[in-house]
Amino acid sequence: MMHTEFTVVEGDFSNAGKASSEIKKMLKQLDINPQKIKKMVVAVYEAEVNAIAHAYGGTIDVDIDQSKICVVIKDVGPGIPDIEKAMQKGFSTASAKVREMGFGAGMGLPNIKNNVDELDIKTEIGVGTEVRMVVNF
Repeated sequence: MMHTEFTVVEGDFSNAGKASSEIKKMLKQLDINPQKIKKMVVAVYEAEVNAIAHAYGGTIDVDIDQSKICVVIKDVGPGIPDIEKAMQKGFSTASAKVREMGFGAGMGLPNIKNNVDELDIKTEIGVGTEVRMVVNF
């Protein structure tokens, strides 16, 4: 099993996508199906941007074995008041500043859900959110 970890910094949009790019390289080296790589990269990118835009930073833990990749993104932040609402396409709580940068269209969680085989979201108001995503190979 391979394990790696990334740090997410609040508001650091210039590095948004860094973890998903590194994960893409790792999966390519392992000769994983390109469609599976694309799905996980999209999901990780969306979750990474959410942590940058909505939280005060966090971590991304990546575990890869022969059958799957599991990515867990934990942030310290406001939490998600209504996960069901947040899963709706177009629903966003992003600030005007975040929207001006081209983020915050309300597609993050729906895009994650559409690209992974397993999705588990745990959230606590005023504490943070943990998003666990799995793509099977």
